[in-house]
Amino acid sequence: MAWINKCRDWLLWLGLYLWVLSGTIILTINATWLYWLNAQFQHLGAIVNLSTGRLMTNYFQLLAYLNFPWVRSLKMRDFTDSTSALIHFADVKNLFMLDIVVFIITSVTTYLFFQQLKRRQQLWRFVLPMQTALWVPPIVAAIMAVNFDQFFVFFHRVLFRNADWLFDPLYDRIILVLPDTFFMQCFVLAIVIMEWTFAYYLSIGKRALQAL
Repeated sequence: MAWINKCRDWLLWLGLYLWVLSGTIILTINATWLYWLNAQFQHLGAIVNLSTGRLMTNYFQLLAYLNFPWVRSLKMRDFTDSTSALIHFADVKNLFMLDIVVFIITSVTTYLFFQQLKRRQQLWRFVLPMQTALWVPPIVAAIMAVNFDQFFVFFHRVLFRNADWLFDPLYDRIILVLPDTFFMQCFVLAIVIMEWTFAYYLSIGKRALQAL
């Protein structure tokens, strides 16, 4: 029976990591303040002859489509997308829905796991896994820093089965107001969130270790 307990522990740790990852994605996707800053300082609205407020309205409509399962079709006030763009956004929506499901499930398992460790006075077990996990975000950041364009292309090729993510600005003006710099900032934000989360759980483990 020992191997069953070991497998269960591995699944619980995996659930914790997936919870951090899926939660980070949700926070990053919905960081509308980050897009607003880009719209303001890069004057994105002016590129497509829209005010910042009007551009944000379109952005909120895009987020509503991506985040909410009951929004079945993408309808933005000032952008009409090509068939390939709509297919791509539908693929993105499916990934977002999967991420939300993973987050909900792992929120339950992670909470129960945390309470189990707390009840058994084993919160110190966070130390080694979190020390290991802390290396992952900096490694990803280093890879991004070498060549973000190649990283971005690789990222899309891994996640998507087609090339619909290669938008033509003549037909899909939305890409003009979704610059690469914004996506790079999203990745940086995600890395910061994950690193902070791992550091927080590491601090919990260290405090528990000191209390023994």
